[in-house]
Amino acid sequence: MLSKLLLFLAFSIDNALGVRTVLPSDPVMGVRLRIEDRQVILDNGILQVSFSKPGGMVTGIIYNGIDNLLEKRNVEDNRGYWDVVWNDLASGGAGIFNTIKGTCFEVIVEDTQKVELSFKQVWDPSLKSKLVPLNIDKRFIMLANSSGFYTYAIYEHLATWPGFSLGETRICFKLSKDWFDYMALADNRQRKMPSPDDRLPSRCRVLDYQEAVLLTNPIEKELKGEVDDKYQYSSDHKDIQLHGWISTYRRTGFWQITPSYEYRSGGPTKQSLTSHVGPTSLTVFISGHYSGKDLIPVFADGEHWKMVYGPIFIYCNSVAQDEDLDTLWSDAKLQLMEEVESWPYSFPASREFPSCDERGTVSGQLLVNDRTISRAANGAFVGLALPGECGSWQRESKGYQFWTRADENGYFSIKWIREGQYNLYAWVPGFIGDYRYDNEITITPGCNLGTGVLVYEPPRSGPTLWEIGIPDRLAAEFYIPDPNPNYINRLYVNYDRFRQYGLWERYADLYPNADLRYIVGVSDYTKDWFFAQVPRKTSNGYVGTTWEINFKLDDLNTNGNYTLWVAIASATLAELQVRVNDANTNRPLFSSGLIGRDNSIARHGIHGLYWLYGVGIPGSMLHLGSNNSIFLTQPRCTSPFQGILYDYIRLESPPTTN
Repeated sequence: MLSKLLLFLAFSIDNALGVRTVLPSDPVMGVRLRIEDRQVILDNGILQVSFSKPGGMVTGIIYNGIDNLLEKRNVEDNRGYWDVVWNDLASGGAGIFNTIKGTCFEVIVEDTQKVELSFKQVWDPSLKSKLVPLNIDKRFIMLANSSGFYTYAIYEHLATWPGFSLGETRICFKLSKDWFDYMALADNRQRKMPSPDDRLPSRCRVLDYQEAVLLTNPIEKELKGEVDDKYQYSSDHKDIQLHGWISTYRRTGFWQITPSYEYRSGGPTKQSLTSHVGPTSLTVFISGHYSGKDLIPVFADGEHWKMVYGPIFIYCNSVAQDEDLDTLWSDAKLQLMEEVESWPYSFPASREFPSCDERGTVSGQLLVNDRTISRAANGAFVGLALPGECGSWQRESKGYQFWTRADENGYFSIKWIREGQYNLYAWVPGFIGDYRYDNEITITPGCNLGTGVLVYEPPRSGPTLWEIGIPDRLAAEFYIPDPNPNYINRLYVNYDRFRQYGLWERYADLYPNADLRYIVGVSDYTKDWFFAQVPRKTSNGYVGTTWEINFKLDDLNTNGNYTLWVAIASATLAELQVRVNDANTNRPLFSSGLIGRDNSIARHGIHGLYWLYGVGIPGSMLHLGSNNSIFLTQPRCTSPFQGILYDYIRLESPPTTN
């Protein structure tokens, strides 16, 4: 009785302060486990979760008087599940989709405060071409007095097994379309969503690719004329900590909370899907989205590999019918804070998930020395990833990564690092290039290592003559046009305008006959530099484009070498050719060759993988005065989605002795 009274008083005070609004229905019940022939049920008095046995599919979630938050019209294997897309290296072919179905069920821990379940899929060599060659141990945890449950999984490829590539792995929940109609990804990315029925042929028109549709006859008439495309709701890993769905009818929320992205491939700036029409809620661990095959891990025959994905917290909340929907979002953010403060969790039973005292810390200070600028690396991204070349972290997909941001004085502290060998990497907004600490770092349980003062010297050959853009690995500062009014997503009218559909076609509207020409000192890159160099649509199809940068030189060193730095925020089956003062010369001064499979243009991204090129320009190719031009050609044009998103361009004069 006393514990109930204390909980009630705590809730009442919090509610009065507008802090939390979710009251457990039976806070002292504890966790109960019921095992039946074909299903397993967890119940803590707040919610009840059902799993298929031994498959471990989440078949039902009972909460707030709703008999199932998941889509009960779907078969049981298509409600809540882990899945993979993989390729057999020997046979090749299209990717093979597997939902991860356990063949062995085990109760790992059972008491009134916690139950942890295991549903393990053991690889069967007789299914070599049909089943991914991994042992996968799916775990589910329910705690007492918790309005949700946790899930994580241990993947292992044994040293005697055949090779394969892992194109994607994720957690997916298909929610009830009868209840969930409002999606929230961030404070400024929330909206009433179309129904999945709105994507039926009678209610929409497919646009340039099947994921994008124009709503022509939606159930909710106010959505008519809008575009729906799941890629409009992608986010960077650093920003995917909380997302989910709300039932406006029952004032109920369903959220995926990710307190750490140590187990996601590609580091903090890799982009992945979140939630989208379905209503679907995802946690993606590995994918080639916004990166292509560079982030699809390939495992050789006999290569041993083990990885723990998660835990992820599935959180449910509810408020009274007369309360504002934002209360659910605010409460979910508070729950996220609690989960982050509790990381790394102490309750997972697997030895593969290290506790706090089995992890280490690395601290230090990063400075920047860029010829005439020497300062703290304020806001630098600093992280640990598997050993590799400078910048290799953004293409790394087989190990863990641990990142933080440096403070205003360049100090950083990376906590909760798993035991192992790492390199320390960094990049600094405002400067080009990547940093890597020369020495490998060995993390042992409980260690607290200091790097001392580190100094990053960004690439530079000489003084800056002119620059275009901001070196931040984004193309967001450049001109993003108004979308075609026939293809609007109203969520992005006033911000994140790059997420609108069809912007690649707007280039030809703005430059129907001739390509972009930028005059240094006159043009404004926020108005005069289109955010993506894409093919131009003509009456005869698409053609490659050549952009001109015109500039003057008040002084000229004909015996010296000038340097053009071109930082690219994303490339898709593109080629960068550089010519100087002659756009028609057969052989360019520089060619990148075919680069990139990010597909950021089609998928409404403002960046993908980062590329940096330094192009030497002999002074003899330039002219004294104002009649100089650098031509940037992107000739590949078999698709409207091929192209380059520039991050930053800078011309430097020859090196000086001072």
